[in-house]
Amino acid sequence: MGIDDYGGGQGPQADVLVVTTNDLPGYRVEQVIGEVFGLTVRSRHLGSQIGSGLKSMIGGELKGLTKTLVETRNQAMERLVEQARSRGANAVLAFRFDVTEAADVGTEVCAYGTAVTVAKA
Repeated sequence: MGIDDYGGGQGPQADVLVVTTNDLPGYRVEQVIGEVFGLTVRSRHLGSQIGSGLKSMIGGELKGLTKTLVETRNQAMERLVEQARSRGANAVLAFRFDVTEAADVGTEVCAYGTAVTVAKA
């Protein structure tokens, strides 16, 4: 697997900017729309659980689980962007991820932030 299999985030031509900061240098916030989030829950694959159990005994990265988590985070972020766009936002400030175990059968990933409209300063 290449480095692209382990990354995420937006491309350079995104119509909704997503940043982890509370402001956006070079822009002014014109309207705060409110909180938006994207949520997904992924179940664990039995084969990957067995492989992970064996790998954890000898050490090393659990590449299958890493790739699944990256895909899950990307899906949560895509859903956040869709929600922001549908509410009229062109940016999301204070973007974060929250990851929790979901009833011991999967992983819940929530991407959240504050939807805003911004304009060049």
